[in-house]
Amino acid sequence: QVQLVESGGGLVQAGGSLIVSCAASGGTFGRYVMGWFRQAQGKERDFVASISWSGGTTRYADSVKDRFRISRDNAKNMMYLQMNSLKPEDTGVYSCAAGRPGTDPSAYDYWGQGTQVTVSS
Repeated sequence: QVQLVESGGGLVQAGGSLIVSCAASGGTFGRYVMGWFRQAQGKERDFVASISWSGGTTRYADSVKDRFRISRDNAKNMMYLQMNSLKPEDTGVYSCAAGRPGTDPSAYDYWGQGTQVTVSS
């Protein structure tokens, strides 16, 4: 059983940058593909990015490609999402997840509670 806790959300102006972090405990972090998802108010949860257990393979949603960067530190049981050139449409609750390769939420078995990111125009 893996417990995930996000941190680092907040309010930022459009064009700004923010880093959200995910701390894992209670399991073998390095065994899992890790992902970031976001959910805007009233909308479904959308895939943002994922990273393989080794960190060697990353995947991004088209809407964030070239602006966001996902990374992980298996020695520290941490995952990060560096977000640059933020847009108002990036606003939402960002949740980290652990599971298998994929962009659908059903591929992930463990979820954090999420952290709010708000981008003002």
